[in-house]
Amino acid sequence: MSSVNGIVPRDILEWQRLVDSDEIDLAVIRGRETLDFEIERITGEPFGVSVSSAVFDRIHTCDNHCEFCFIYQLPKGMRRSLYLKDDDYRLSFLFGNFTTLTRFTEADLERVIDERLSPLYVSIHSPEPHIRSDMLRNDRGGFSLRWMKVLLDNEIDIRAQIVLCPGVNDGEVLESTLSGLLEQFPTLESIAIVPLGLSRFNTEDRMRVHTKAEAEHVVDVIEKWQSRYEMAISRQPIHIADEFYLVAERPIPHSETYGEFPMLEDGVGLVRSFVDAFAGVGPDLLGKQSGFFASVDTPSPTDYARVVNPASETSLRAMAATPIQIRMRTNVEATDKPIAVVTGSYAASIMRQVFDDQGFSDVHIIEVQNLFFGGNTAVAGLMTFEDIHRSLSLDGGRHQYLLPDVCLNDGMFLDGGTLEALRRDFAVEVLTTSGSSLRERLESAKREVSHV
Repeated sequence: MSSVNGIVPRDILEWQRLVDSDEIDLAVIRGRETLDFEIERITGEPFGVSVSSAVFDRIHTCDNHCEFCFIYQLPKGMRRSLYLKDDDYRLSFLFGNFTTLTRFTEADLERVIDERLSPLYVSIHSPEPHIRSDMLRNDRGGFSLRWMKVLLDNEIDIRAQIVLCPGVNDGEVLESTLSGLLEQFPTLESIAIVPLGLSRFNTEDRMRVHTKAEAEHVVDVIEKWQSRYEMAISRQPIHIADEFYLVAERPIPHSETYGEFPMLEDGVGLVRSFVDAFAGVGPDLLGKQSGFFASVDTPSPTDYARVVNPASETSLRAMAATPIQIRMRTNVEATDKPIAVVTGSYAASIMRQVFDDQGFSDVHIIEVQNLFFGGNTAVAGLMTFEDIHRSLSLDGGRHQYLLPDVCLNDGMFLDGGTLEALRRDFAVEVLTTSGSSLRERLESAKREVSHV
């Protein structure tokens, strides 16, 4: 494609706007020839053109050098796409990728406001210029939050994130941060406090994981400021990632604490959402979308909900994996084997309690320790082929294994292993990562046993 109505679209946002008209002049490049088409479109009917990528021009890459960046903690030799760092406001709006706004421009600001690209996801870490520029290792980081102020003043919703690094921006700095955000940015839609992800390949001396005592202190500080925000602005936008509660060995808050779960994909409320959905007392929110893809009507081959995020593999956010066949039986005979659920270390303890409470105490759980990345990478989304294969081998292949789809991208694990290769050795089914889907499958397994 060359142009639509004489304009070369930069991304799917511009494309959608250009083709949303009754008369369209389309120039298409085929080989060395340019073909011109005049198209009359009936209002409300689909255009009938599939778009595979969200960005047609260059991605705005990140020029920060954050010491807590997980991409810097990847081992060498992995596929190139895993090392892509984006800082693109368009991917922030479309997919919920976080931007630091250090590459944001006046033109970007004008477009966001004019086209109402809301919400945007912004990494803050600290509003104090010296601390923020130090953490981003970018002098522009000290003053780039000025864009956020203008965006909020123009009623663009902002979902903020603070990656909490022990000894860097926790403790008194965290107190100052929450105070400063309340004073300077009281209209932030939400503020997620998340722990840094640390792998064994980390080379930064300052970076380490929170101890139990530190995690307890973080929870106490946040709960104090949640009350202060409630009193000051009559609402409570601050939420803590589930990992802090798990490390602190504190109870997971009730669903009312999370409101509409705006930061679910950052591990904020994932446990509560799963537990409630599995128990049948709450909606299954995993995989919910926001922004453009939640509102665009796509009952056609132009399925924008399946457009690929070009920076998806480098995101630590839980995301909808590329669709693959679910519950496909393998060439390994498994119909007479009991069910086992495969998951990461953090989820394993939660699942055990939930299964016991809901009458599934006989279901085996395979806890996959992440030796590939090491550190505190204990979430299911970072499980690798190598670690899963080792864990299933230790189990002796005695079960029918249920694997969450969140650790796969188009049938491939992060370390390059494939689902196909795993299925050659073990009986593996892939399930949507949700409480209701898992319960449905476990109940189905019970019915299969009762009919034998």
